[in-house]
Amino acid sequence: MSDGSSRGHYEARLHRVLAHIDARLAEPLALADLAAVAHFSPYHFHRLFAAWTGRTLGEYVRQRRLERAATRLTSQPRASVLDVAIGVGFGSGEAFARAFKDRFGCSPSAWRGRRRRGPGGATNRNPDQAAAAPAPEDAAPCLPPPEASNVPPPTDLRVTLTEAPPVPVAYLRRHGSYGPELTRFWVDTVTPWLAANGLKGRSLYGIAHDDPDVVSESQCRYDACVRIEPAWKARVAADRGVFTATLAGGRYAVASLAGDNAAINGAWRWLLRDWLPDSGLQLDDRPMFEHYPPSSLYDPATGRIGCELFLPVTPL
Repeated sequence: MSDGSSRGHYEARLHRVLAHIDARLAEPLALADLAAVAHFSPYHFHRLFAAWTGRTLGEYVRQRRLERAATRLTSQPRASVLDVAIGVGFGSGEAFARAFKDRFGCSPSAWRGRRRRGPGGATNRNPDQAAAAPAPEDAAPCLPPPEASNVPPPTDLRVTLTEAPPVPVAYLRRHGSYGPELTRFWVDTVTPWLAANGLKGRSLYGIAHDDPDVVSESQCRYDACVRIEPAWKARVAADRGVFTATLAGGRYAVASLAGDNAAINGAWRWLLRDWLPDSGLQLDDRPMFEHYPPSSLYDPATGRIGCELFLPVTPL
């Protein structure tokens, strides 16, 4: 096995642990169980994890639980603070409140009151989720400040509710700002990889996992995804820096539109600030994402592109 291939397997095994933690934050997360997910010795796993992430396992899990809680406090307005605390793995409301204040400098209730501008996850989105759609250098944040309410939707915006099937994807992950650097990521890294592996012309997806107001900008996770057949999972498993996952199926609100970057940003604003509160629905813990179908039309002269914005929803 080549050095590059070996490192790819190593990174993929540790990456599986991070995905496992995110999917099970409400559950006890024992070191031995997480080591088994990665197929590493429990004796050495905590050292490997700390060396790779820069944080101990306990520190990382605590941070992710608090970040998930901060997002839930705004995206699930009817959930009590105690329900949020238990839902991310804290044993009591008191322990959660102390940890939350240590991390964010205010109580969970104060956080919820101050962040009524909308849920996180796609703030400061970059419309260049498909490499063919370059974003402007001054791409606006997805969510407006509290005083900027009643954002008008684009005139061609259509919102429907749908039951979407799961989608197997391969993806490249980037850590950092959701600003114009993503354009270079798609152009310089993602597009050449798609071409080299015969994956151009397929559905592409962009997922901004973290709210930059909750997660440190340097740690914000962005996945550039392409749809694959299930058999591709084995093929890409040893490719360094390439991972596989399944976009969760289920109920989504889908906004279909064609527009430039400003129009897409405006659509996200309107969906999260105006449409969602009036819909009788709320976001759940699946990520929001943008979908660029293979048939999407793109006009390089105007930057106009067709896309679909997916919001994972559940009854309020």
